[in-house]
Amino acid sequence: MAAPKGTIVYEVNIAVDAAVQDDYRRWLRGHIDEILSLPGFQGARMFEVLDPSVAGRVSLCVQYRLTDQDALDAYLRDHAPRLRGDAMARFGGRFEAQRRVLRPRRA
Repeated sequence: MAAPKGTIVYEVNIAVDAAVQDDYRRWLRGHIDEILSLPGFQGARMFEVLDPSVAGRVSLCVQYRLTDQDALDAYLRDHAPRLRGDAMARFGGRFEAQRRVLRPRRA
């Protein structure tokens, strides 16, 4: 099934130190809920990345579905700096995050 025109997937790939993974996962669940309450966010899926693996770290992937690019732009401009700052204040250098933006297409 084709994605609705304009739909965007915002993907965040996270590598977190194994020693803090339980605290990070608890925090992440609330973080995802907060993001989903923002305009334009339609859903999220979280995955544990099995391969490739990184020694001493747990890898997670969160994919957020948004209505369109405008919703993502508003999030990045109005909310992302504060939310990313919260993660840094809590976990500092104990994690790394990489992000990418995807547009669903029919194969």
